[in-house]
Amino acid sequence: MSDPLLLTIDGAIARVTLNRPDAFNAMNAPLRDAFRDAISKIHADKNVRVVILSGEGRGFCAGTDLTEGLPGPVSLLIDREYRPILGAIADSPHIWIAQVHGSAAGIGAALAMNCDLVTMAEDANIYMAFAAIGLVPDGGSTWLLQRGMGAKRALQAILEGRKIPAKDALDYGLVNATHPMEALATETTALAERLSAGAPLAAAAAKRLIRSMDGMSYHDAIAAEASEQTALSESQDSQEGIAAFLQKRKPEFRGL
Repeated sequence: MSDPLLLTIDGAIARVTLNRPDAFNAMNAPLRDAFRDAISKIHADKNVRVVILSGEGRGFCAGTDLTEGLPGPVSLLIDREYRPILGAIADSPHIWIAQVHGSAAGIGAALAMNCDLVTMAEDANIYMAFAAIGLVPDGGSTWLLQRGMGAKRALQAILEGRKIPAKDALDYGLVNATHPMEALATETTALAERLSAGAPLAAAAAKRLIRSMDGMSYHDAIAAEASEQTALSESQDSQEGIAAFLQKRKPEFRGL
C-alpha cells in the first residue's frame, strides 16, 4: 500500500504531494494525518523557505473522501481534522504554492485557495461541488472566494456548484498564473526557486501583512507595516541586502 502523501525536501524547497490517485486524492483520515505530520516536519527544517503542494494522478484533490461517511456533527471533522491543516498553512512562515491540475474540488478547493500563491494548468478548474450534495462550502472557502471574486460572483459560483475554469480564476485573482499542463511543474518550480532566493524573514512578514489586511483601516495598515519594518531593519538579512546593493552583488539571505 502506497503512502497517502509524499514529502520531499530539497534545500529551501519542500514538496507535498497528495498521493491517492485512484481516489482523485480525496482526503481520508490517513491522508489528513500524514498531511499534519508533513507540516510538522517542514516547520522543523530550518532550511525550508517555500512549499509546493500538488496532487498525483489526474487531479489535484476531489475533496473529502465521502466513502468514509461524514461524522456527526460535521463541525468535529472540520475543527479537528481540517482546521489544523488549513490554519498551519495560513500561519506558516513559509510561502506555500498550490500547483493545481485537473480539479480542486470541495475541501481541495479550500486547500488550493488558502495557499499563498496558486499556479494552474490551463485546463484545470476550481470546483464548488457542495451544491450537488446539498451543502455549503467549508474550510474557509466562502471567505476565500469572496476575497478573490467579490460577493456576487462568489455567491453565484456557490449556488450553481460551478466549476471555475483556470482562465476565469486568473481573471478573478484567485490564482497567480496558468500554464500548459506539460509546463506546469517546471514553471511552478521556477517560481519556487525565485522566491526561495529572497529574504525569508521579509517573505514571512509580507505574508502576515497580506493576510491581516482585511478589515484593517489605512492608518492601522501603516502601523502594521511599520512594526514589521522595524524588526526587519534590525535583521542580519537587511544588513546583507544593503551591503550587497552597495557592492553591486547578489545578496545571500540566511533568515537571520
